[in-house]
Amino acid sequence: MVATDEFRSLLRRDGLLAIVRGTDPDACVASVRVLADAGVRLIEVSLTSTDAVRIIERLAAEEPGITLGAGTVLTAADARRVQDAGAAFVVTPGAAPGVTEAARLGMPVLAGCLTPSEAIAADQAGHIVKLFPASAFGPSYLRALRDPLPHTDVVPVGGVDLETAREYLSCGAIAVGAGSPLLGDAPRGGDLTALAARAARFRAAVDEARLS
Repeated sequence: MVATDEFRSLLRRDGLLAIVRGTDPDACVASVRVLADAGVRLIEVSLTSTDAVRIIERLAAEEPGITLGAGTVLTAADARRVQDAGAAFVVTPGAAPGVTEAARLGMPVLAGCLTPSEAIAADQAGHIVKLFPASAFGPSYLRALRDPLPHTDVVPVGGVDLETAREYLSCGAIAVGAGSPLLGDAPRGGDLTALAARAARFRAAVDEARLS
């Protein structure tokens, strides 16, 4: 587990959170190893994945070089299970009991928000704002949202591809979360070589956007 301030710093430093969601546990683990080799070391394993808690346990034990979190944490029981499995942080699609319990346990929360009211509530509770689904409104919405909330840390998630990753970062996102556009079919047993190439492109695009 990491402290919330440390997690914020990691998001700012790395700029890219990979979201792993798959039906093949071995392929999910292999995908994370490919991501880590490409320099993508902030990893979220969604609880919608097959045998997700066991995947988290394996990665926590076998991949010490990554910062590992659990996604789609909806219930208090989910939060307790993923902490016990070795997750360092939790991610939610919206307000849910899992947010409250994760905070009680001392885990950083990337809390799903879409409206300004939700973003304000999450920020004032000490959470990091996950703008989701970001693709519903796009980078221009993030720019408008940050006009009255310039000090709110926001991580867009949902449909983030190479081009929009650059745009969100230029609009003030501290990081972006990428799922299918980055992982493709790899967590379902698909092409790991293609994943390595995509990961390298994402890593380079994010690094370039943060330097510009």
